[in-house]
Amino acid sequence: MAALPYWRLSSFYLFYFALLGSTAPFLALYFDHLGFSSARIGELVAIPMLMRCVAPNIWGWLGDYSGRRLAIVRFGAICTLLSFSLIFISKTYAWLAMVMALHAFFWHAVLPQFEVITLAHLRGQPARYSQIRLWGSIGFILAVVIIGRLFEWLSLDIYPVTLVVIMSGIVLSSAWVPNAQPATQGSNRSAGSGFLKQLRVPGVLAFYLCVALMQLSHGPYNTFLTLHLERLGYSRGLIGLLWALGVVAEVLMFLAMSRILARFSVRRVLLASVLLAALRWLLLGEFAEYLGVLLLAQVLHAATFGSFHAAAIHFVQRSFGARQQGQGQALYAALAGAGGAMGALYSGYSWNALGPVLTFSIASVAALAAAVIIATRMQEDRP
Repeated sequence: MAALPYWRLSSFYLFYFALLGSTAPFLALYFDHLGFSSARIGELVAIPMLMRCVAPNIWGWLGDYSGRRLAIVRFGAICTLLSFSLIFISKTYAWLAMVMALHAFFWHAVLPQFEVITLAHLRGQPARYSQIRLWGSIGFILAVVIIGRLFEWLSLDIYPVTLVVIMSGIVLSSAWVPNAQPATQGSNRSAGSGFLKQLRVPGVLAFYLCVALMQLSHGPYNTFLTLHLERLGYSRGLIGLLWALGVVAEVLMFLAMSRILARFSVRRVLLASVLLAALRWLLLGEFAEYLGVLLLAQVLHAATFGSFHAAAIHFVQRSFGARQQGQGQALYAALAGAGGAMGALYSGYSWNALGPVLTFSIASVAALAAAVIIATRMQEDRP
């Protein structure tokens, strides 16, 4: 067996999620800096998420059909950089909407295909996935802390430049990664089965619906948390550290996930994750002015993203054969995008109309709905 290219794989996750760490906390802040209303901000943030409904499935089918996943990753990384660079031409709403859509079409081609490549390299040792993926969390932490401090010293006008620098890192790291193909035999229950047939396996569609609901519940958090905390009197530097705290908790969870999944079923991990998400959104909506409660809510990111994502990737890998892995990961990304887009849109329209408390309460209800589905529709399945 070839040696695992640990640092090459990890460097890609580092830059990829550094880009996410540069957009999730600060994109809405930048649009607010440009003078857009909360409704327009919600729409602009939703556009890249809506592209996750389309792009991963197109690229996932192409990756499964051609087998050239690494070429898709490299092409998507270059086109992401080039298309986002169009932001320097104009800052009108229509132009920004076009830039958000175009760059996201290529950006969302990248990760699902790269996940398949990573799992192919991990053949025989899938528990090491979390040890590689945690470098994405480290990239996120570095981005939110550094950029948060940067924006205390400099104008938000430099924001697009920071994103271009990070996107260049994604391009370079993708050129460094060696290729790998998933095993052709797949798992016993997936081998020889078509993608649509596997979707009809009990619990699979329920899982994907819960993915959408979980991401919908993240809408107010991903779109307005930074603005929410800034208006409560927190500095941008402290807000960056608070975002980083959540991801530190996520990293620690990734380190523990191989032991957790060895002891508990995927279903139980997913159920605990969505229940803790429901609690977290209530805390952020009602009590964010209290720093102690805010710290607790950010630590809960270990569950609302860390354990949920690791368990979800594990579920997708074992539910689909080698020829359906790309489509399975792409559908995961697509439904996460659909849920995230709906969350950004509803929070954009409700933020001023209903206020932060009710907006986060809606998010909590969405997470509770996912908990009901997991409890009643997904089967217990120990690893």
